Amino acid sequence: MSLADNTCVPCRGGVPALTEHQAKDLLGQLDPSWELTNGATHLQLSYLFENFVCAMEFANRLADIAEEEGHHPDLHISWGKCTVDLWTHKINGLTESDFFMAAKSDRAFEGL
Repeated sequence: MSLADNTCVPCRGGVPALTEHQAKDLLGQLDPSWELTNGATHLQLSYLFENFVCAMEFANRLADIAEEEGHHPDLHISWGKCTVDLWTHKINGLTESDFFMAAKSDRAFEGL
């Protein structure tokens, strides 16, 4: 089963964030362009596009997925680029759901 086939689980807080070791293990299951940032508390990737409109279309596709999953990344859109920044805000760190959403983002990108 791919990470993208999992359903995100809303975090209610009070759970520990993944350790850096756990995050690196899950990172190995994603596209190699994903990076751990902010001391391994965030997961980030910039997708590149032909123009601003394509980047916005992708961001809108991710918005729909995020609503379905109840897991909302920070999206930064600029000309020809959409950067996806994932972390679980309630614990200021990463959970498995962040990796599930990253894999769903890759799947959405591949489907363009």
